[in-house]
Amino acid sequence: MTATTALGPSLLDPHHLIETFGLIGIMVILFAECGLLVGFFFPGDTLLFTAGVLVQRNTFHEPLWLVILLEAVAAVAGNLVGYEIGKRGGPAVFTKPESRLFKPEYVERTSAFFDRYGRMAIVLGRFVPVVRTFITVMAGAGRMPYRVYVTYSVLGGVLWTVAVTLLGYFLGNVDIIANNVELLLLAGVAVSVVPVVGHLLLARRSSRRSEG
Repeated sequence: MTATTALGPSLLDPHHLIETFGLIGIMVILFAECGLLVGFFFPGDTLLFTAGVLVQRNTFHEPLWLVILLEAVAAVAGNLVGYEIGKRGGPAVFTKPESRLFKPEYVERTSAFFDRYGRMAIVLGRFVPVVRTFITVMAGAGRMPYRVYVTYSVLGGVLWTVAVTLLGYFLGNVDIIANNVELLLLAGVAVSVVPVVGHLLLARRSSRRSEG
């Protein structure tokens, strides 16, 4: 991804981030990724996984329950801010011109995901990079009822942080898992995501034919 090259590998390396900024750094990054559009390139999944590994190895001295609790709080807090950004900014948030960081296909991918799963997209989207950043803002722009949004956001935030951190804690020493965290998580929702991608491609093809 161009964002990784532009920002430098050390900034996006979970071990470097945790060693440099500690638990506070994890919370700030999760908050940004889950609520601020500029945070979509952060490695949230790998960061959670690595935190679990480091707790298990006693490199990270905070207890596992506290790490997970603070991760979940940061993720949900980011979502609430993202919702407000979408609510106040409306559709204009998604119409900015393409740049090295922002690309229209991110919005299209998230929109298709939202159309497919509705409210449950708030939960499932947690496990899909990029989607988890844009979908929370999209929920605000679409005026999803706030209480409903908070309920699904808390559920998704807790499931995501608990599942990925525990995965790192218990299976972090298995190389094939440690080296493919995002692929493993994406595989868990692949059966549902594939139809979304197919729907998006069919919609594009139909649009081109109608224009022709």
